Amino acid sequence: MIDFDFTANHVLEDEIALLRPLKEGDIECLLQFAHQPDIWSFATQKGDTEEDLKKYLLLAIEGRKAKKEYPFVIIDKRTNAYAGSSRFYDIKLNQHNLNLGYTWYGQQFHGTGLNKHCKYLLFDFAFNNGFERVEFAADTTNVRSVAAMKSVGCTVEGILRSNVIRLDGSRRDTIVLSMLKKEWEHTLRQKLEDKL
Repeated sequence: MIDFDFTANHVLEDEIALLRPLKEGDIECLLQFAHQPDIWSFATQKGDTEEDLKKYLLLAIEGRKAKKEYPFVIIDKRTNAYAGSSRFYDIKLNQHNLNLGYTWYGQQFHGTGLNKHCKYLLFDFAFNNGFERVEFAADTTNVRSVAAMKSVGCTVEGILRSNVIRLDGSRRDTIVLSMLKKEWEHTLRQKLEDKL
């Protein structure tokens, strides 16, 4: 069993990215992203209105209090601007596994390299805190997200067919990818470092 402290304020940063625990005081600064509908086209929780984004973020904060999730707010240190959010979820302390997802960035941060810096920090944190496996799941039609996960070294494990209902009521296939601690330590940390 991993002894992970959900109450601790884990801050992850390098010269480009700052990730710190999401708190209620951040919500007002993130509401601007409700007005970028492309961010939410693959979401399984509504965030495309200020009211829905506020609910989305409050649920993430509640998930931390319930010791089920650990959400981060993302700051781009180059501009000192709020850039988005990501979180650990489906955390299985007894299995040393967690999922990394609910990741989104404002459109102005797409293609800036910020995501690679965030993923590096999140992987390093997870694997240095006793986790052995980090899993991702995405809509198979979310080409940008799937490509991003592959580009940081994740392995495709398979497709879960028709397993999630989209916000529009249609059903999606979900692609599952993962990274293992031994892969990170042996080759993938250095490969990702080289891309930063």
